[in-house]
Amino acid sequence: MGTTRTNGSLYTNIANGIATVEFGHPAGNSFVADLLDRLTSAIDQLSENNEVSVIVLRSEGDRAFCGGASFEELSQVSTPSEGKIFFNRFALLINAMRRCKKVIVGRVQGKTVGGGVGITAACDYVFAAEAAIIRLSELTLGIAPWVIGPVVERKIGLAALSALSLSPTEWKNAYWALEKGLFSKVFPKVGELDRELDIFTEKLVKYNPEALQEWRRALWEGTGHWDTLLTDRAELSGRLVLSEQTRTMLDTYKQQRGL
Repeated sequence: MGTTRTNGSLYTNIANGIATVEFGHPAGNSFVADLLDRLTSAIDQLSENNEVSVIVLRSEGDRAFCGGASFEELSQVSTPSEGKIFFNRFALLINAMRRCKKVIVGRVQGKTVGGGVGITAACDYVFAAEAAIIRLSELTLGIAPWVIGPVVERKIGLAALSALSLSPTEWKNAYWALEKGLFSKVFPKVGELDRELDIFTEKLVKYNPEALQEWRRALWEGTGHWDTLLTDRAELSGRLVLSEQTRTMLDTYKQQRGL
């Protein structure tokens, strides 16, 4: 059963060199501000923990992996500075994952939307279930995936990012995500996924940690400017969310869902 906490839940378990980080929120495992901040802090701390070689990032429950940004908090943004702060939390998390000294393995069991796709793309290796369909729905709300765009493009390429982002109401299936490189492996059932994930991480943790760290650094080469880039994009998103058209779209979305 999932958490009922409005600020979400975050649990970290460390065993045999593997840190499992599990996040949850009653609204489809979406990210409220507090949860984003706690997850960013957890990644930073694990990066410096000598007892950890591998991080497994997962969400609770057996349905959605991540519903993206909290719609309720997004609709409450009222100034450009608030908008920048809202979107910059995703920038800070992505950059924490980018700088992390440990290999990050994602476990994606279900629907993944918006910022959740960005967090998935920031993982180094991703195990997914067939139910793990994805969508970038930002354009339907009058904004665009500015902050997560670079990390998604790095993983799947510009053409696939274009196809994904310009069809914001269309779900792409797990095998599309596998073909494009967002997912590393896809399994019909979650039980099979978890068995293979355990085998994979148990092998990974036995490798030279220094070699893993240096190789991971090489894999992220060319992203050193993201501290500035993603913050600048957060500022742009913060302005866009206050546009008249976006506010109208947000109001319509709220009415359709009885919020």
